[in-house]
Amino acid sequence: MKQLHNIQPLLKDFVEKGPAGCALSVTHQGEKVFEEYVGLADIQSGIEISSDTIYRVFSMTKVVTCAAALMLYERGLFLLNDPLENYLPEFKDPQVHRRNEKGEIYVSPASRSIMVKDLFTMTSGLTYNGNNDETERQVQVAISTLTKQDENFGLRSACKALAQVPLAFDPGSQWRYGFSHDILGALIEVLSGKPFGEFLQDEIFQPLAMHDTFFRIPAHKKHRLCSLYNRDDNGHLIKNSDMDKYIEPTAKFESGGAGLLSTLDNYSRFAHTLANGGELDGIRILGKKTLDLMATNHLAPEHFPQYNWPYLSGYGYGLGVRVMMDPTLGGITSSLGEFGWSGLAGTWVLIDPKEKLSAVYMQQMLPNFEAYHQPRLRNVIYGAL
Repeated sequence: MKQLHNIQPLLKDFVEKGPAGCALSVTHQGEKVFEEYVGLADIQSGIEISSDTIYRVFSMTKVVTCAAALMLYERGLFLLNDPLENYLPEFKDPQVHRRNEKGEIYVSPASRSIMVKDLFTMTSGLTYNGNNDETERQVQVAISTLTKQDENFGLRSACKALAQVPLAFDPGSQWRYGFSHDILGALIEVLSGKPFGEFLQDEIFQPLAMHDTFFRIPAHKKHRLCSLYNRDDNGHLIKNSDMDKYIEPTAKFESGGAGLLSTLDNYSRFAHTLANGGELDGIRILGKKTLDLMATNHLAPEHFPQYNWPYLSGYGYGLGVRVMMDPTLGGITSSLGEFGWSGLAGTWVLIDPKEKLSAVYMQQMLPNFEAYHQPRLRNVIYGAL
């Protein structure tokens, strides 16, 4: 991969026009072929981005959560087509918000139960909080009420509160980004008999020597946490600590959809384990056939109208990950079956089992410029093969 020097000016361009700092690691066939740190982890103190920097990976947590759940799938603890209520009884007899011919909202029983697979594929009917429909509004109320009752609520409490909200659609009928992978974290707790974070530490982070990956920042590592910035229309970066209460040492909520912190090296080790067929340095966490299923498109044609983010054109969606299906749609050079995901603050992971190639990009900025950054990174990386 001799042309990877083309990435350095690209990363510098990113920092000049966007985040305070960024970092990228590329691993090919077990060898780290590129690693670069550009810019600042904190503007006010002048601390530079480095190999020690810890980042909020937000929705890149989802890939870890789905891999962890698939480890339990390999142990025979559940089937993908099992009703979720078999393990989380609060989801028995789900209801759905609907509209009648007059546009009035009413609630009626779902056409079927939520299946475990629906959590992986974001086809459960569960949403995030918001204001786009009645389910999102009621999720907002449920979370606000839960926070008032117990500001430091845990995963199981959140799960039970969300189960009381009627779904946005019949399970399996649409794709909608939402709290599905947080519920998957609760399923892992029930099946493993361990707190979610403890399971991840015991089964993934410790075996893979990911010693700087966790839900809560230890006090002695807090100085290594990269600052998160909001970028205004004039390009000014304003520090944002609004969500940091969830990563304090005393926090209870372990979000399977967005809660993890990690370093570039740590997450790269996880990513390359998947690119290498589920094994790294003699440690196997998943079987190759399970990863093949994870990185296969599971969406039907009726799901794609909602799975319509322009920069994911050409991708389907597997068990918690984007999956390359048609390179011609997005003008993409990656292999069929390349998979991964990204995070709210602009983090991104690429995993390509065919080439045994993985790449992890880190930054901490809102808005994240992902539609500009990530396709360019991918093109340069594949151009070097």
